[in-house]
Amino acid sequence: MTAPALPASGLSIRPVRPADREALFDICLKTADSGADGTALFSDPRLPGYVWAVPYATLEPDFAFVLTRDDHPIGYVIAAPDTAAFERRLETEWWPGVRRAVADLTPRLPLDANALAHIMTPERHDPARLDAYPAHLHINILPEAQSGGWGRRLIETELAALAKAGVRGVQLGVSPTNARARGFYAHVGFTDISRGDEVVFAMKL
Repeated sequence: MTAPALPASGLSIRPVRPADREALFDICLKTADSGADGTALFSDPRLPGYVWAVPYATLEPDFAFVLTRDDHPIGYVIAAPDTAAFERRLETEWWPGVRRAVADLTPRLPLDANALAHIMTPERHDPARLDAYPAHLHINILPEAQSGGWGRRLIETELAALAKAGVRGVQLGVSPTNARARGFYAHVGFTDISRGDEVVFAMKL
């Protein structure tokens, strides 16, 4: 399901293309500080995209969609329909090349160490949640297109793709400091299933 373009704004949603790779790195960086610009927090501007954006578009392109202005991406929603399988693929098809790319990087800025830790020792999703919610997703939109209903449209596009593929449930993690995101996910129909310090929202499909 793809939302129609708005002629007055030039905004529309389409499937990701290989040529969108650099834009995904940029969007991820500029939303990496709990939705705000994280440019000043990373020594390598690609660090957040290596973890939270580009591997999805690379390994699961059927579940990656971009919000564009005049066909240039300014937001995205990405998902792995089978989280356990995706994490296994990352270990063989993604992390080795990324680890080589960042091998000489010395952490200097506030979020360098956190991103490098995710690259060197990736966190795994809780297996106890994967039976009910085998998929997971990420969504980010640059400020120029926020608060215009496009976040909901992106989520609806992704949920339709996952449901069509027979996925029975999807989950997502949220930064504990991002109150706006927590309100958004509740508003679009996700349920807060958080435990302890980990903030997680989920939806049955």
